[in-house]
Amino acid sequence: MRDITIRALMQIDNLQPKFAAYNGATVQGSVPLSGDTVLIGEFAPGNGVFSLIDKALKASNVEATTQMVEREFGFFILRSPSNAEVTAARDAMLEELGASMSDRLKPSITNTQIITSVEPYQAQLLNKWRKGSLLVPGQTLGIIECAPAAYISIAANEAEKSAEIDMVEVRAVGRFGRLFVSGSENSVKTAIEAATTAVGAVEGRTE
Repeated sequence: MRDITIRALMQIDNLQPKFAAYNGATVQGSVPLSGDTVLIGEFAPGNGVFSLIDKALKASNVEATTQMVEREFGFFILRSPSNAEVTAARDAMLEELGASMSDRLKPSITNTQIITSVEPYQAQLLNKWRKGSLLVPGQTLGIIECAPAAYISIAANEAEKSAEIDMVEVRAVGRFGRLFVSGSENSVKTAIEAATTAVGAVEGRTE
């Protein structure tokens, strides 16, 4: 299966409560819980995700949270309370591909924004399509964009670890990943800094 490209592959342990709750409200399958370990990946071409998830599920005691194919890429999330089981699932996928973690793409932050004292009408526009917490007018809004898209999951989990913020929206599928968080100005600035540092620390190859 060497014709499948690993665009993103990450193992996130100690899933944070708000990010876990966001996933629980938006996923298709097994609901991830706070403290779980998740394996998140993005492949090209997209249809490769189906056989790779089948391999991982048969090789370990993990549960499928999401599997989907969008216009270009395949995206998945697997979960377990056991970090070791998620590692076994990850290794089974890599073995099937004849690859290692160094074959994944290294992510890059493509944009960050911090908007203080969000105007009420803009807050309402964002609230129309957000799937997480409501954005309250007057709060500070932090936005991060990265590529490949799936790596925004690391940003979300690390943002919550670092500061008291609310998870407004996490878009991990498509050409770019986007994270929207809200809270006080200081907490949002801290969260954005931690998230960008975490994404920048991920090792991988360049395109």
